[in-house]
Amino acid sequence: MEDLFEPEQQNFERNSLSVKMRPEILDEYVGQQHLLGEGKILRKLIEKDNIPSMILFGPPGCGKTALAFLIAHQTKKPFYPLNAVTSTVSDVREVIKIAREKFSQTGKSTILFLDEISHFNKLQQDALMRDVEEGIIILIGTTTHNPYFYINTPLLSRCTVFELKPLTDEDIERIIKNAIKDRKKGLGNYNLKITEEAIKYIVKSSEGDARKSLNTLEIGVSIAPVNSDGVINFDIDIARECMQKKYLLYDREDRHYDTISAFIKSMRGSDPDAAIYYLAKMIASGEDPKFIARRILICASEDVGNADPQALLIANACYQAVEVIGMPESRIILAQATIYVATAPKSNSSYLAIEKAIEDVESEKTKVVPEYLQHGGYKGAEELKRGQGYIYPHDYPYHYYPQKYVYGEKNFYIPTDIGYEKRIKSYLNFIERLKKEYEKRGNKERNKEQKRKDGEGGMEGKKYCNPK
Repeated sequence: MEDLFEPEQQNFERNSLSVKMRPEILDEYVGQQHLLGEGKILRKLIEKDNIPSMILFGPPGCGKTALAFLIAHQTKKPFYPLNAVTSTVSDVREVIKIAREKFSQTGKSTILFLDEISHFNKLQQDALMRDVEEGIIILIGTTTHNPYFYINTPLLSRCTVFELKPLTDEDIERIIKNAIKDRKKGLGNYNLKITEEAIKYIVKSSEGDARKSLNTLEIGVSIAPVNSDGVINFDIDIARECMQKKYLLYDREDRHYDTISAFIKSMRGSDPDAAIYYLAKMIASGEDPKFIARRILICASEDVGNADPQALLIANACYQAVEVIGMPESRIILAQATIYVATAPKSNSSYLAIEKAIEDVESEKTKVVPEYLQHGGYKGAEELKRGQGYIYPHDYPYHYYPQKYVYGEKNFYIPTDIGYEKRIKSYLNFIERLKKEYEKRGNKERNKEQKRKDGEGGMEGKKYCNPK
């Protein structure tokens, strides 16, 4: 297997416990059982040495790099690692040149490992496509970002995407204890006494990041006090000192959107505790408070709507206050608005109404505005009969008079029986009753008028038919 690490990188990584503990066979690998468990797809591909080009996508420290090195070790294929952050197109082309020579000589494909491939631009990604397509290069790219956002579609179509999940607490604990016991690669030769409390703290604070847990363990061993018997005493205070601040799985790109999505859905689902949790996560991660406030505004209208019209006013007041006040005080205002929207009665009737109306406008023949509703405040409008015949509703009982406001009217807005919309529904039902009363009254008047006309017509007919 080829090893093209630069010397300084090589020396650094060899001194790293997380690198030393990389598994070399499948049975040593911890986690990702949905891909590497018995009978699972990726395990089968590795065992059969039938490796496709792939993108390994998952959070930091979930085992992406370790898996790439394991694949190379197990398949014994030529292996060239590059870091997409520091590598250039020239670096890629140099590897491709070597890979082509090996392929022509041996017929074997070369594994090109690109760590953080999402940092490659379009030109750099395009340089890979031909050789990936022809099987000269087996690309193994890793990224913490959603590849469907960052990898060019043509290159992505030539790769299989495998999503790695965050490691569980059980996985992290197993990795830590393996490192403590391992005499060949780990800390097994150290006279180490570590408390269960310290291990549990590292596990919980690592957020599923094996690299972070092993780095914390390694640093802790180097600074922990040694007693007269040569025992290294690693307790929870050492763990806290080495871990420092809890690592939050949140970034300003895809996880940013995952978190805000969960935040909105928690408010929509009337779960104030979940909504507050995601709010706290965003605040702790340095999210823009105005961005959060805008999402609360949207939710107040889309998901609460007229079930509680006050929600939109509170959400808007929250946005304005956040603009003026800033952090850290804005966290309280955001929390208040979040809780109000989360606990408010819900209705998406307004959202559904506008969606149906837009669909109607886009798919149906455009409806002409009735002449009596058209603007009539200009010279010549009277001649065109614009605005004539409009009936002013306030001149009638209950400030209502039935007249057609749109030809071929449809029922877009359907209020619920929840919150304030129950009152709206009651009012609309009242309007319908008034409309029917007007229709009934109009029918009576029309019948009366028609009888009058029929009577007059009958007398004239008699005179006409029976002249004297």
